[in-house]
Amino acid sequence: MLKISFIVVAYNAEESLPLLLEDLLAQTLPPAQLEALLVDSASSDGTRAVMEAFSRRAPFAVKLLDNPKRWLAGGINAALSAATGDAIIRVDAHARIPCDFLQKNLAALSRGEDIVGGCVMGAAPRTGWESVMRTLDTSRFCGGAAPFRNGGEARYVDTLAYALYRREVYDRVGLYDERLRRTEDNDMHYRMRRAGYRFYFSPDIVSYHAARPTLRGQLRQKWGNGYWIGRTMHIQPHCFAPRHLIPMLFVLALALCLLLMPLSGWPLAALLLAYGLCDLSFSVQGAFRAERARMLSLLTLPFLFPAVHIVYGAGTLAGLLTPGVKEALPHA
Repeated sequence: MLKISFIVVAYNAEESLPLLLEDLLAQTLPPAQLEALLVDSASSDGTRAVMEAFSRRAPFAVKLLDNPKRWLAGGINAALSAATGDAIIRVDAHARIPCDFLQKNLAALSRGEDIVGGCVMGAAPRTGWESVMRTLDTSRFCGGAAPFRNGGEARYVDTLAYALYRREVYDRVGLYDERLRRTEDNDMHYRMRRAGYRFYFSPDIVSYHAARPTLRGQLRQKWGNGYWIGRTMHIQPHCFAPRHLIPMLFVLALALCLLLMPLSGWPLAALLLAYGLCDLSFSVQGAFRAERARMLSLLTLPFLFPAVHIVYGAGTLAGLLTPGVKEALPHA
């Protein structure tokens, strides 16, 4: 009977964390097969109080840990060092999980896999604008190109989110690189693939993640993601798929076409035409699939997609131009 260590690393998540913890209490897995490791990353709100209240009423073991460095990799490492389970899973504090989430993960693991996971869907929006942000965040054209975002048949993929890992995977590969602030999973999954492990996608496993509800939050997130892709290229350049570099290539192509304008405007026109056709196509698709505010999505997405791509791509360039960290990997 495998025991699961369920890890949540949270920072200022007093509003969303209680919902996830209620989902954890509702799991069909017997309490004897579960322990929770809740890591507070120096929150300034009531996150720690939420964790303490949960620990007093949970029917399984709960460990409360601190992550004074605040960055995610350090919090995960603290939890991994304290975990006693045979399998380990980490879920974001803003996520939601169905009552059979852990049971289905264990079922997939029992089929002989070492790493399993499923589809991460966008959480149900509460307002029309949140619906636009969800569509923006989950579109294949923007932030939803990863295989775990798009469902499909059971298969091996290059990465997963909210995955369940056998403990021996971490015992062999090591802990997360605490130099990385946004790309720790990219690096870790590359190291796992290099060690011979495969990521099994099971379509019947489903979880939900809430997109940033504001445009400012979306752009800050995309800038940070892009920036740390650029920074990580100095440390672990092989851990990214080609999709991670497309926004940067678009920004470079746009800059080159602008430089060529005195000689010819055709390169810029061709680039804008090709991009515009993709932009309109994905905007129409996104608006059609939106749960609500379809007209608002149709009117705003053609402008939001390029804004996100330019911010993300510029962030990657900024990260590449920032000197990389050269010291040895601390937890390999």
